[in-house]
Amino acid sequence: MTRLTGSALRVTVFVGEHDTWRHRPLYSEIVHRAHAAGLAGASVFRGIEGFGASSLIHTSRLLSLSEDLPVAIVIVDTEERVRAFLPQLDELVTEGLVILDDCEVIRYVGRAEGEKST
Repeated sequence: MTRLTGSALRVTVFVGEHDTWRHRPLYSEIVHRAHAAGLAGASVFRGIEGFGASSLIHTSRLLSLSEDLPVAIVIVDTEERVRAFLPQLDELVTEGLVILDDCEVIRYVGRAEGEKST
């Protein structure tokens, strides 16, 4: 069972839904690398509208020409583990935004292997 409490670091990566790394969705590559690095967890959130450095507005509205919606990948772990992972993000994220925030983990408890959720 994994536990993480107290001071932590949150890294949030903003990219486009259609950004890729070697023919794989970039957000998926980031999540799989975070998992391989043993980080506490990573989640991907799909935005419904937004814009970034390109100043193009991307939206999910029906009549929009854009389908490349914004995606945020959020990873939380100890500062040491997150900072050790940053060189991989530097390699992967050629266009986008990467931010770091101090945070406090109040509760993070993983399920034991084979345990069912209720």
